[in-house]
Amino acid sequence: MLPIGILMVFVLPLVRTSPRSSNDVCDVDDTHRFDCFPDPLATEKDCIARGCCWRQASGVSNTELNVPYCYYGKGNFGYEVCGRTNTTAGFVLDLCLKGSGGPYGDNVEKLKAEFRIETDNRLRVKILDANVKRYEVPLPTPEVNQKASSSNYQITYTSFPFGFAVTRLPNGRTIFNSSVGGFIYSNQFLQMSSYLPSNNIYGLGEHVLGLKLSTKWNQLTLFSRDIADPEGGGNLYGVHPFYVNVEDDGKANGVFLKNSNAMDIILQPTPAITYRTIGGILDYYIFLGPTPNNVVMQLSEVVGKTTMPPYWSLGFHLCRYGYNTIEHMEEVRERMAANEIPQDTQWNDIDYMQSYRDFTVDNVKYKGLPEFVDKLHSEGMHYILMTDPAISTTTGYEPYDEGVENNIFIKDDKDKILVGKVWPGDTAFPDFFNPNTSIYWHKHISNFHEMIKFDGLWIDMNEPSNFVQGSIDGCPSNTMEHPPYVPHIYGGLLSDKTICMSAKQYNGVHYDLHSLYGYSESVQTMNALKKVLGKRSMVITRSTFTGTGKHAGHWLGDNHSTWDDLYLSIAGLLNFNMFGIPIAGSDICGFLGDTNEELCSRWMQLGAFYPFSRNHNTLGARDQDPAAFGEQLITASKTALNVRYTLLPYLYTLFYFSHTSGSTVARPLFFEFPNDSQTYGIDAQFMWGSGLLISPVVTQGASSVSAYLPQGRWYEYYSGTIIDSNGEYLTLPAAFDKVNLHIRGGNILPTQDPAITTTKSRQNDFGLIIALDENEKANGDFYLDDGDQLLDEGVTATTLLNLDCHGGKFQSVSTRKGYTPEFKTLNHVTIFGVTKSPSKVLVNGASMQFDYNTTTKVLSLRQLQLSVTEQNSIDWSEDEINMLPKTLLV
Repeated sequence: MLPIGILMVFVLPLVRTSPRSSNDVCDVDDTHRFDCFPDPLATEKDCIARGCCWRQASGVSNTELNVPYCYYGKGNFGYEVCGRTNTTAGFVLDLCLKGSGGPYGDNVEKLKAEFRIETDNRLRVKILDANVKRYEVPLPTPEVNQKASSSNYQITYTSFPFGFAVTRLPNGRTIFNSSVGGFIYSNQFLQMSSYLPSNNIYGLGEHVLGLKLSTKWNQLTLFSRDIADPEGGGNLYGVHPFYVNVEDDGKANGVFLKNSNAMDIILQPTPAITYRTIGGILDYYIFLGPTPNNVVMQLSEVVGKTTMPPYWSLGFHLCRYGYNTIEHMEEVRERMAANEIPQDTQWNDIDYMQSYRDFTVDNVKYKGLPEFVDKLHSEGMHYILMTDPAISTTTGYEPYDEGVENNIFIKDDKDKILVGKVWPGDTAFPDFFNPNTSIYWHKHISNFHEMIKFDGLWIDMNEPSNFVQGSIDGCPSNTMEHPPYVPHIYGGLLSDKTICMSAKQYNGVHYDLHSLYGYSESVQTMNALKKVLGKRSMVITRSTFTGTGKHAGHWLGDNHSTWDDLYLSIAGLLNFNMFGIPIAGSDICGFLGDTNEELCSRWMQLGAFYPFSRNHNTLGARDQDPAAFGEQLITASKTALNVRYTLLPYLYTLFYFSHTSGSTVARPLFFEFPNDSQTYGIDAQFMWGSGLLISPVVTQGASSVSAYLPQGRWYEYYSGTIIDSNGEYLTLPAAFDKVNLHIRGGNILPTQDPAITTTKSRQNDFGLIIALDENEKANGDFYLDDGDQLLDEGVTATTLLNLDCHGGKFQSVSTRKGYTPEFKTLNHVTIFGVTKSPSKVLVNGASMQFDYNTTTKVLSLRQLQLSVTEQNSIDWSEDEINMLPKTLLV
């Protein structure tokens, strides 16, 4: 480990002259130009007035995002280092504005840049106003006041124009370098650019795009907005200013900008990134990885690790907006049961409510709902319903009257309750940052639970969404509503489809806190459910911010019943795993529009492998539950879901490690194969953990699937057939009764015999699939608990098994043993890749019958009757080979 080095590189200041008269200043090639006029309709006159360079790029229009006509010259903008202080955590630089600053007014004259060397692989760079305290994101993050004893990076900086660089040691690759573009720090416009080490960049969401982001002049806008799933880089429900970048040598880095204000992020071919945000501070966390999964784990150390889901929540969920009556919902439930299609949870959208008011039930259309829920529970199932944040302002409606009494609603600029319009009509908006709201929210959730014994909550419309612009009284005319620079948001106005930016909250103004509304509601909702239920619950939220995964999961919002949306859902769920929200998935078969049997069948096959697997659609669309069409959909759904339920012990174990270490659950292929550049753009396949590769059908009328298998040994899931890949595409069948799955050699997957609910499957026998690598080695883990208990500090009723196989011998050993399931039989073990037929197999020292397939090289053991939590061993390593054992399968 090399010690950290601090290198000061001083650059002599340049005399500012007319940009057009100084060829040296403006001599910047197309690739390295950074836009100096992000506003629309740039002109040469306006550009020069900003002190920028104007030069047309050949064959490029100045009306689209591409090579800028108006750009920053060399060293003619920015701040100068005018002091330095060493601290116990690193050092602080004093920065003094040199020149006129940015064009949007209120430029901050003096800044402080705090460099905190927090861990070997994490650096925090926080740039603040030296004299005025500005808004900072109220997201709990660790305060590190002691410098790491060593680090894997070096920090350098320039004196003028100020910029800093972070270089990976020992290979010398610069992973962040802000000594480019125009560094601007004004009251409502903050900008910083950085070179990227490669154009392999991912994240920066939420958007409806493919997985790998384009760096060909790509604009991504972040600001929570209720909008139905448009494709492109426009702002959607969630805000995640975090990216993962894979360098040319396969190492990965990441950057999280802790800023919640509306922002544009520009990616350009240099490659480089530019951040433009309209408030707060610049607060960067830079992660060194060196693997992609390491980067996400390092992010989780800052924003919080994943909530541990209850076991039942990993089953299949079913919902629709527009059951309209309890009889219709019962009819759907009955046909699911009649066709023996697995289902764990029934959901309701807002049509169960009385006049769309929270904490009410329509006792005409949904008369008997509490009894229906009790029946679900008696069958081992669970129930989740929707709760929107907006509260009807009807006098006599208890949640409103109590909200007024407890002073928990967001206020307008005149300190009156801000009133908007959502589903119930005129509504007020709880401020979930107000401490009184936690008491209020818990009380009403608790009271409602006395009426209906729900097991989790679905929180929607929490951008927050509003059917009028700002409020029923409009918004004031000020710089919060109309800032000098408006990012490229849908609607063009910050308060469009939401509440006024000047609205007042407990800890600030909505201008700063807007994109945190869903996050703050998630925190209070999960906290309330834990108190009410006394065990784990499930919260699914639409609007998210980085860190939401500590409290809730996410569905990808109002998608469409189209093949494009089926395909793009894969990138969506993989992005949310990178954002630390692995409980993610899209509405299977699509929310908007009518699906058809082929599309729905393929989507059920894919959706069976979403970490959060739910079929849901909208009011007025046809039914699309798995039993709604015909045999093709029933077969596709049953077979795919039975595989899911078989693999739930493996999936649950992945979630345990996500909860404890922050690792991803569903992950892109490049997470496991970062040195294989072929994987960088793959977003029609994905993995569960390191062991299972899923290759779904994503195109209409497909008769085959082209699936990439990275270099190494793989096994076809169903047969165990060996595939030794050199890193190649295979043509696979596109059957409706089988999803293309491959197990990666070197992995051990715990399994359990499936059933129609997790309540019943947890009573079934356990199994193991041991997939040997080329060296006949494999390993894995197996986590067990009761599926419900809160995993607070000090909880001991959990068991973790280490599974190891090498040299023809397998052993499971408990590294922690505090839980033994009531049904604990390990009854079958299947070993893929046993190249020679054993003459005998010993299980815990005793000879055991076995089956061996000479074609597929699969060794199968049945009727073991072992305790899954005890130490167990299997030995088939004897050299003597019996060519024709009695149990041989040919």
